[in-house]
Amino acid sequence: MDRSDLKYNEITKNVFAVGAEDWDRQIFDELVPLPDGTSYNSYLVMGSEKTALIDTVDPEKKEDLINHLEKLNVQKIDYIIANHAEQDHSGAIPDILKLYPEAKVVTNKKCKNLLMDLLHLEEDVFTVVADEEELSLGDKTLQFILTPWVHWPETMTTYLKEDEVLFSCDFFGSHRATSKLFVYDDCKVLEDAKRYYAEIMMPYRKFITKNIDKVEKNPIRFIAPSHGPIFDKPSLIIDAYKDWVSPRVENKILIPYVSMHESTEIMANYLVKRFTEHGINVIPFNLTNADMGVMAMELVDAATIIVGSPIVLNGAHPLAVNAAYLTNALNPKVRQVSVFGSFGWGGKMIKQFEFLLGDLKAEFVEPVLVKGLPKEDAFEKLDVLIEKIVALHKDLE
Repeated sequence: MDRSDLKYNEITKNVFAVGAEDWDRQIFDELVPLPDGTSYNSYLVMGSEKTALIDTVDPEKKEDLINHLEKLNVQKIDYIIANHAEQDHSGAIPDILKLYPEAKVVTNKKCKNLLMDLLHLEEDVFTVVADEEELSLGDKTLQFILTPWVHWPETMTTYLKEDEVLFSCDFFGSHRATSKLFVYDDCKVLEDAKRYYAEIMMPYRKFITKNIDKVEKNPIRFIAPSHGPIFDKPSLIIDAYKDWVSPRVENKILIPYVSMHESTEIMANYLVKRFTEHGINVIPFNLTNADMGVMAMELVDAATIIVGSPIVLNGAHPLAVNAAYLTNALNPKVRQVSVFGSFGWGGKMIKQFEFLLGDLKAEFVEPVLVKGLPKEDAFEKLDVLIEKIVALHKDLE
């Protein structure tokens, strides 16, 4: 078997990366911006007796996966391991089964049921495994570790015992297309991984804490996720995750705002100036052109978020509603939230924001609403808000 042309894809002996890079994809799930593209990682483990394919790729990139298998001259695949049912990892399973009809799809019970619904696979193609169950490939052994809610209820990881490789699927991933097999730029990869964590994993951080402990029971030499490069220094991403899921927040305030006739913008600029004078890291996001992925990333360890909006048609501006809804859905560990804005004749914006942000376990600091263009008394009200939040930040220290 001539593998020389894919030698650069060999992670360790007889373990190959055979997935696909998606350099041009700009948005994921029609929601998540992808400034660095993404990858759909699939891995081939060739044992002395059996061969396993761990996850597949998005259906649009199935030809890349098939071409890699052809270059490796893979004559038989015995097992297709499905760590996660979402289609960017499972979508090419039907195509692989057509090429290798003798293969069994190995997964847990919940994932099996989802795959039958999403891909219309027949029940007889599955082999169901339990938590920590093992599967022998001859001289290589796969162990399946159930890691629910990272980020779906059926997710699991696969651990290659002899080579100490953790195939973590979405766990520890990063949306990044790269020609490099392994992490080579720690800072950039951690930035991509933090954005990925914020947009996908953050709502489930309590489950993630438990699952980090679970996968760390085994020695790990490589972490091979389903998006982004492979970590040959596993502590880099594991330590980052431990920090992101911890209760720790930074001395940081986010101010997402939208303004129609300058009133709300004037207030936002005043807040930025005054908080900066108090030595607080304050980050404004003008919602008319903000990258919501960056805002999500900053939410990971922000202590406070203050949303600014004018009243439009009796309620908040739709862009501010979207920012508040996203914040609530991501459920960050912020300690304080508040609202500021302007109005012409009235409205129900405050009650709207109280509802939109209602799932956050944070103190709702008295909001500031101003009629028309802010005057001296408006800045006095903002100063009261500033004093309260500054005092809360001092308590953090």
